[in-house]
Amino acid sequence: MEITLEQLNEKIDNLSRLTLISSKTVLDFEETILFTGLSKGHLYRLTSNRQIPYFKKNRKLYFKKSELEEWMLERRIPTEEEIQSQATTYLATHKI
Repeated sequence: MEITLEQLNEKIDNLSRLTLISSKTVLDFEETILFTGLSKGHLYRLTSNRQIPYFKKNRKLYFKKSELEEWMLERRIPTEEEIQSQATTYLATHKI
């Protein structure tokens, strides 16, 4: 698989932007797409439906990186080990 010069330049640009994003606390719309991996349309849908925390100033959307991290991690799925531990604890405390 050959990579074109244009694709290579795009990848270098994305890496540069990701490096910049790591030092910022507030991200613009395009930076948020890179940070989250969401598509442009999906991110617009999430903001439109107020399903993701964001700020709006002068018709531009901004996102607090720490709030994005919390939002991305809000629905943790427990491991099998954690479920087994909870089941064991439940059975030990509720004599069935």
